Parts: sequence; structure tokens; C-alpha cells
Amino acid sequence: MNFLEVSGISIQEKGDFTLQDISFSQEEFQKIAIAGETGAGKSTLLKIIAGLVQPNAGEVFFENEKVIGPMDKLVPGHPGISYLSQHFELPKSLRVEQVLKYANTLPEEEADTLYGICRINHLLSRRTDHLSGGEKQRIALAKLLISSPKLLLLDEPYSNLDVVHKNILKSVIREIGERLEITCILTSHDPLDTLSWADEILVMKNGQMLQRGTPEQIYRKPINEYVAALFGSYNLIPPTQAEAFSKLLGIKPNGKQILIRPESFRIGSEGNSDLIGKVNKITFYGSYYDIEILFSGDTTVTVKTAEANVAEGDTVHLSLSADSFWYI
Repeated sequence: MNFLEVSGISIQEKGDFTLQDISFSQEEFQKIAIAGETGAGKSTLLKIIAGLVQPNAGEVFFENEKVIGPMDKLVPGHPGISYLSQHFELPKSLRVEQVLKYANTLPEEEADTLYGICRINHLLSRRTDHLSGGEKQRIALAKLLISSPKLLLLDEPYSNLDVVHKNILKSVIREIGERLEITCILTSHDPLDTLSWADEILVMKNGQMLQRGTPEQIYRKPINEYVAALFGSYNLIPPTQAEAFSKLLGIKPNGKQILIRPESFRIGSEGNSDLIGKVNKITFYGSYYDIEILFSGDTTVTVKTAEANVAEGDTVHLSLSADSFWYI
């Protein structure tokens, strides 16, 4: 039996499905990210897994034990599973050490280790109403971890955080898995939050699971344009232009759109490239450039490159490997 088994979960509200027939499993220590636009059903799914929301159909098993919903249980929740809402609250006007002391059952040494992992040792004497949003979130996380959960559910943990606090929290979440050996599931709509962290990604839309796979599979071989857009910029060439584009590279067209990630193109020297176009626009983003290139037939693509040794109006020669194509 898997560490976590989610089977046929559905929930219907006002005649519409918030979730429809969601099934997946998770092994212990496997990192799963759930991606999707706002309203996709990510938060509801986490709450059902935590035993905080009652599904209309389906079951959740955690370590071979069925997770009971709030309709059948006096106190909602399930032993060993902790859920951090994106709308968490801390008691106001108390010192952090007071908030944690009320919840703490750990020996002092273990508690100190936990606070160090959460990067909150320097905040213990501060009042909760004198903290930033990122600091409050790490304290709320530490408060949950005091109960030593085996499964931690994080609902949009990086939303509304500045870059500094976001990077701190990313480091904290990694250490929670590695040092505390706690299995995690998190939801996010930012590709940088999921691609670099997850072992597996589940993509949701309108309460349904569209695709499931490794970060590389989801990024390079999305099932449709919605999935492609969730994980970064892309070029989508329609079938009428894709046919001519494919022939230039000796690839047999199949009547579908071609998806190409911008970093797949290479700008090469004349005579050593497959495609010839004209530079239309160059945009600098700090660590890379986006170069918009126009080909004959009004096909426009964007190339992502670390260096831009070209100027607007220049003719450029591009190469592209056949395995960089993906038909959708």
C-alpha cells in the first residue's frame, strides 16, 4: 500500500464539480507539487486529504488508514497530517515564544533544532504583530511541525512573499524534507516553485487532473497549451505554418501545432543553420535576453539566450534539434 492513496475524489457545489474523479498516490518522502490556475481545485484537494473537507465521492488512505471527513468526525483532521493554509492566522499581541510554548510537546533540544530549521530563533522574543508576512508564515509552519507530522500539506506557501522571504522559505521546506524526514505536498501556480523542487507534478484545471509526470516531462511535453503556459514561455506554431516549418527541418508534419520552448533555439553562423529570419525585437531580462525573430510567412518565434550578439533588423540563422519539437 502507498504512503498516501487518493482514489476517485469528487466534490460538487451548487451543481458544479469543484473536483472530479481525482486519483493519485504518493510514496513516503516523495515530493509532489500540484499546479494550476486559481480556482483549479488545488486548495480543496489538500483540505480533503487533510480530513478538513468532506468529498461527495472517493476515499483517501494515509498509511493504510482511511482519512475521515468532518461530517463523520467531531474534531476535523487526521493524525500525522498537517495542513498550512494560505490564510493562516497567529494569535495577536503575543510573543512568538509564547505562541510556540502553548503548542510545544518536544524536548528543548528538538524544539531548538526545529526553530533553527524554520529560521525563527531570532524572532522568539518578538510580538506576532511586529512581524513581516514571511516571518509569520515560518512561525505558523513551526507551530505545525511541533506535532511531528509525517505528511505536510502546504497551500500556496510562496504567495505574497518578497524574493528574500520566498528564498528563505524554499530553503526551509527543503530542510523539512531532508532533515526532519517529513513528506510534503505543495500547491503553486509559479513554475519556479515547482520545477526545481518536485519529484512529480500534478496539473489541474477546473477540478480535473490534466497531466501527471516528472518536472521535465511536464515542461518539455505538455499535454496542451494550458499546461505549457503554466510552466514558462513557449512558441506555439499553428498547423498551417507548422507544416512549412517542419519541412525546413526535415520533420514530417502531422497536422498539429508545434510547441517549442524559447531556449531550444540556437543562434549559429551562416551555412550551419536550418532557419533564417530577421530580428524584430530584443528584450533584456538581466540573466537572459528574449529575441523575437520573424520568418517568412509571418511566423514569429522568441529565442531565449544568455548573450545577444545581434541587433534589431539583423538576419540570423537558427538551428533546432528535432527532439526540441513537441506536437500538441
